[in-house]
Amino acid sequence: MNKYTVVVCDHIHEAGLKMLQDDENINFIMAADEPKDKLKTEILPNADVAITRSSTDVDDLFLANATNLKAVVRAGVGVDNVDIPGCSKQGIIVMNVPTANTIAAVELTMAHMLSCMRMFPYSHDHLKNQRIWKREKWYGYELKGKKLGVIGFGNIGSRVAKRAQAFEMDIVAFDPYINPTKVTDLDMTYTKDFQDILDCDVITIHTPKNKETIGIIGEEEIAKMKDGVVLVNCARGDLYNEDALYDGLKSGKIRFAGIDVFGKEPAINNKLLDLENIVVSPHLGANTYESQYNIGTQAANNAIEAAKGIAYPHAMNLPIDESTIPKFVKPFLEMGQKIGFLESQMSKSQIISIKVTGHGEIAEYVDSLSTFVAVGAMSQNSGDTINYVNAEFVAKEKGIKIETEASVDSSVYKNLITIKLTTSEGTTTISATIFDDNVQRLVNIDGFDIDVALRGDMIMFKNSDVPGVIGSIGSVLANNDVNIADFSLARNDQNEALAVILVDNAVSEKSLSELAMLDACLSVNYARV
Repeated sequence: MNKYTVVVCDHIHEAGLKMLQDDENINFIMAADEPKDKLKTEILPNADVAITRSSTDVDDLFLANATNLKAVVRAGVGVDNVDIPGCSKQGIIVMNVPTANTIAAVELTMAHMLSCMRMFPYSHDHLKNQRIWKREKWYGYELKGKKLGVIGFGNIGSRVAKRAQAFEMDIVAFDPYINPTKVTDLDMTYTKDFQDILDCDVITIHTPKNKETIGIIGEEEIAKMKDGVVLVNCARGDLYNEDALYDGLKSGKIRFAGIDVFGKEPAINNKLLDLENIVVSPHLGANTYESQYNIGTQAANNAIEAAKGIAYPHAMNLPIDESTIPKFVKPFLEMGQKIGFLESQMSKSQIISIKVTGHGEIAEYVDSLSTFVAVGAMSQNSGDTINYVNAEFVAKEKGIKIETEASVDSSVYKNLITIKLTTSEGTTTISATIFDDNVQRLVNIDGFDIDVALRGDMIMFKNSDVPGVIGSIGSVLANNDVNIADFSLARNDQNEALAVILVDNAVSEKSLSELAMLDACLSVNYARV
């Protein structure tokens, strides 16, 4: 009987190790205490599957020696230490275990929330370490009757909301990528107006870390909050701007904060630690015995299934054997994912359906293309939990319909893809191609024929086709120190125009608001790809 070799590169729960030891089809190698050079050069060449954590980097040396490897299982959520593109080039599937620590993160959030309201760590220190009994110093606040703003209503955010509801808090949820009934069916309030979150007594965030969510709470948002607000972040570092958070805490605008994650870790020198109105923990979201058991056993199960070729749970990539497909296909797959991501940013609302049409030779690969598009479109909300293997299942779970259409005749273009994204707010349709210069080009946006590169920071400005608009746009951007890199203009037969403006730097909400206030403006959208 052939056995599959699974190498455990870092320590996982003993229950996971036992699963590997007890499987008669698995040759189990425990290498967590081996020097990393020896692991990579002497042990990995025999591995079918490797299980890693944060202590082992899946880097060039790792991949150069992993000549027999089918899969890498990252025992945890984050995959920052895994070279996913490098794995894909070698046909190695990368998997993680994204839901194993859900309850641990939920309960830690509640612990921080309660600690902020009652200042438990400080009163504990006062009595136990300083031996001072001074009850009158430690008046806190009750959760009952307070309004809790939940940013991100996924696996963790929704569970936090349910537990807070048991404390008789009023819940307001902000998540433009879910069906509002997911919130309202729980007798909670769903909002699309972020100001409703800023008006809450307590705010907690549970989103992926991406371009849209980094710094989602900053100086401007804190200024709009009520005095004495409490902020909690047990999700990802940098979702709250740390400088703005520091200033808000120091001024008293923010009464208290509970923080488990930081922009740079270990955060032993972070200035937030100097404040007396903050409760901190060293990234303990997954640090429970139960979650470590879940992580270990799920990682072991993933490794066993991958080694045997049964399944690849929570795969993060789609291995592409470039020798079996024409070279022109892969750039179209990448472009399709970017367009899905672009369109989801333009709408920022619940996705209803995705239709992908391929014209020309690329039509033969339209099913694979639809998977990449779906990953791009859903990644705004799903973050680490969306991947090429589970995209179809996640879409079905969210009630998103995915359609494909193939047309051998591409008329004007040798190869053309068209992606139609329908959301609760409307429909966006974008067509794109790749010319001989290998530059990805958008050639039609919602019926406007245009020619613009798909890259960087993009403003899409739709307006009534009247004189002076281009100058007004330029003035607004110049006044906000935004430099224009490219300006493409298209017109239709309804006396409307569309400008797609590539800029050199990020565009603030203030700039977008000023553009929206221009008399001729019909709509303005901003995206980063």
